[in-house]
Amino acid sequence: MIAQRVISPRAWIGLILIAVFWGGSFLAIRLALDGMGPHWIVATRCLGAFAILAVYIRWRGLPLPQSLRIWLAFAALGVFNNVVPFTLITWAEQTVPSGLASIINASTALFGVTFAAIAFADERLSARRLTGVLIGFAGVVIVIGPDLLGEFDLTSLGQLALIGAAISYAASGLIGRIALGGERTAPQVVATGMLGASAAVSVVLAFLTEGAPHLPGFVPALSILYLAAPSTALAYLMYYRLMATAGAGNTSLVTLLVAPIAVLLGALVLNEVLPLRAFAGFAGIVLGLLILDGRILARITRRKAP
Repeated sequence: MIAQRVISPRAWIGLILIAVFWGGSFLAIRLALDGMGPHWIVATRCLGAFAILAVYIRWRGLPLPQSLRIWLAFAALGVFNNVVPFTLITWAEQTVPSGLASIINASTALFGVTFAAIAFADERLSARRLTGVLIGFAGVVIVIGPDLLGEFDLTSLGQLALIGAAISYAASGLIGRIALGGERTAPQVVATGMLGASAAVSVVLAFLTEGAPHLPGFVPALSILYLAAPSTALAYLMYYRLMATAGAGNTSLVTLLVAPIAVLLGALVLNEVLPLRAFAGFAGIVLGLLILDGRILARITRRKAP
């Protein structure tokens, strides 16, 4: 029997730290939109993060890979893990509250576990995990609301864009494990190569869609700095190290921790008020992810055992 990937206590600590960084990113994006267009926010975020990591790996003396396959993998990761989801989330937050955006983004974990189960034998979808996925997706439907397809206003399209971002994130996890499996490439180098490709693509896209950039105000500039440094550069260094040990599906569970942080920040800073449906749906997502993880169910079972 193939051993299944698990999340160690140390990995959970890493996931919580990443969740704090990413939870703040939803608020930072909303604040940055007051001074810059969505495409340039993505471009400066990727470019800034790449510059930070390029200096870091040069300081550490980490060698760059010579394989063309690895650089193509970096490019694919850059598109699916940065350019596509960053752009969709940033565009969506023009009409969707930051807290609601984070709740919908929690579906990344559900897509990630499902995709990983299809692709990898050591992350298979057992009956318990299938139950968790179905309950979690039911929660996503509740969050969005049954009338979504009948409206198609900007808010509805924004929510669909967030689902697209979650799918792209989940796909990037598979790309990372498949393309880089067996390679001894340092996670710092993976993150740097990925962000370099992201920066190149997103800068061109920003010029084509929004023209030349302009200087934002103080708060938007500070928000972009946050997005580039802790929310992207540092978080990705940690994320890819965890993926190597915990698995793609397990690592995507970080989105479960991101949403409560983002909702709290949105309420405190932006005075966002989310509908009760959003919290009910998030409860369904949480329940599904807890079933997926299985730790709590295992503890209950042990306590009931004679």
